[in-house]
Amino acid sequence: MNFIPDDAVLNALAVQVGERLLARRELIGTAESCTGGLIAKLMTDIAGSSGWFERGIVSYSNGAKQELLGVPAETIETLGAVSGPTVIAMADGLKARAPVQWTISVSGIAGPGGGVAGKPVGTVFIAWAGPGIATSSSRYQFDGDRDAVRRLTAEAALKGLLDLLAAL
Repeated sequence: MNFIPDDAVLNALAVQVGERLLARRELIGTAESCTGGLIAKLMTDIAGSSGWFERGIVSYSNGAKQELLGVPAETIETLGAVSGPTVIAMADGLKARAPVQWTISVSGIAGPGGGVAGKPVGTVFIAWAGPGIATSSSRYQFDGDRDAVRRLTAEAALKGLLDLLAAL
């Protein structure tokens, strides 16, 4: 069972992201599906976040992923909305459309239904795009209810970004 991060843990991670982006004078945007805007909410809960957070898009439907972020229909049709190539296309699509240096994208199956063979409930893909790096994605398998999956996804997304920022 995963430790489910509470509001304080998630807020602390978002504060760290904000401090690092502000110091770098860089902006971020989020493209979220299963988290429904939770990552953007965590970031914009912080006073002064307008200095480093530019926008968040909730692209819950496949149509929204295609229309707003440019995810190819073929990618979704052949690999599914919950896949590495889809979240990479979401991250790259937002980065191409917004005046930001960084993007985080997420797509997953938060439950309680929706799981399929090979992608049970709790399957989540997260991608990160940034300056001078190849867009990358990771697959996660989280335990718990819908809220737990969303919170664990937000935590992994923020920690992944912090790791990338620390490495540059």
